[in-house]
Amino acid sequence: MLLLVDLDGVVYRGADPVPGVAALLAERAAAGDDVVYVTNNSMHYRADYVTRLAAMGAPVTADRVVSAPRATALYLVEREPAIRRVLTIGASGLDRELRDVGLDVVAAGHVAERMAKEGLDGWTAAGHPDAVVAGIDPQLTYLRIAAAADCIRAGALFVATNRDPVYPSERGLRPGAGSVIAAIETASGTSPVVIGKPEPLLLEEAARAAGAYPRDAIVIGDGLVTDIAAARAVGARSVLILTGVSSMAEVEALAPELRPTAVAADAEELRAVLEELAAG
Repeated sequence: MLLLVDLDGVVYRGADPVPGVAALLAERAAAGDDVVYVTNNSMHYRADYVTRLAAMGAPVTADRVVSAPRATALYLVEREPAIRRVLTIGASGLDRELRDVGLDVVAAGHVAERMAKEGLDGWTAAGHPDAVVAGIDPQLTYLRIAAAADCIRAGALFVATNRDPVYPSERGLRPGAGSVIAAIETASGTSPVVIGKPEPLLLEEAARAAGAYPRDAIVIGDGLVTDIAAARAVGARSVLILTGVSSMAEVEALAPELRPTAVAADAEELRAVLEELAAG
């Protein structure tokens, strides 16, 4: 089976592993399953995930980690060939993924510094970017939002890594990329192209990494409005694990056609569910 596995809230919560999940994925890989990690988190670079997952005992290689930043970079070079220069609102992982595919990246923090010195039009001396790519930005400021909105109004393509309003950490829920996107969208008056879940593009890129069709995968996630909705968008089966964002009460409140294929409370229940799905 092809398993498309979310990370935050599924394999770990912040710095803390979700008990038993990494070991279960190692078992499934040893049994012949193809495990590909798909995350909307736009803060980190693929190599960072490899190091972290390997330390937990999860099966992982760099080509089996498809993050929203990675899928965003592939989307731009494959579908938007005119895009060369990109202004980013986000963390270093997003910048590195975009540079990996040959894009010229200008971080919004640098533009914001110039604006602070020269006024709201000072950034134009550096030239207009072809696109603004936004994700989660722990250093978000008023001037970064202003720089992004100015570029978008000047004609730059607006691309969002994802719209997650929050993400689970060891300290509870924290603002997600969707909070950043909402600010830029409001300021610019423009809605972005969205790459991450629940849009299908991220799962399509992840399945392609395994040489498979997304409809043949089993998506394992903790979010009904992201992971499970994305699985439904590509026609894949899905398992909701109750270790992150969504609850069983939320599942029960949904119409039957919107519910996941199965629900697991923890790693042990997930093991049983995957065995049942593998059996047919």
